[in-house]
Amino acid sequence: MINSTKFLALVLISIFSSILFSHVAFSQSYNLNNDTSLLEVHGTSSLHDWHVDAEKQMGKAEISTSNGMDIKTLNFSVASESLKSGKGSMDKNTYKALKTDSFKTIDFSLTSVKNVEKTSENSFKINAIGNMTICGVTKSIPIDFKIKSVGNQLLVEGEKPMLMTDYGIEPPKALFGTIKTGDEINVVFKAVYETKN
Repeated sequence: MINSTKFLALVLISIFSSILFSHVAFSQSYNLNNDTSLLEVHGTSSLHDWHVDAEKQMGKAEISTSNGMDIKTLNFSVASESLKSGKGSMDKNTYKALKTDSFKTIDFSLTSVKNVEKTSENSFKINAIGNMTICGVTKSIPIDFKIKSVGNQLLVEGEKPMLMTDYGIEPPKALFGTIKTGDEINVVFKAVYETKN
């Protein structure tokens, strides 16, 4: 009886150890690589279309690939004054609209994953919900994106249309108000997350 009890205990310990080892082996932490990542904001105005590029991004992710694609955490931040159009006057108006003196970053954090669809061996389409914070205003937004695992990298790609006024932002104006930007913008992102190794 004692031997049977010891055997059962050993089996249970072995099972739990295997589960723990599996989690450790397949759950990876990633950091966003600013040099190889891209984030653009596209918009319109009464004169012409425009876009700005984010020159400074930060982010982290924790992903388990032991059973497909299990996103435990995923977030990123953009330094507000790293958004550049190549035109100083436009950048100045952008920073004024974003109130960058008070709000230094634009932040996104994934809160839940609604659906994961495998599209190829290492590629997945994700339907998720996340918190977007701009100018101190946080909104829960739906977002769709693609994610692909390549070696020690995760490639996260998608786009998200948004309204500036949803975040209390007055669309910037120029030339004494004669040039007005549209309320709707489109955020295009191609982020590269890499393991910390």
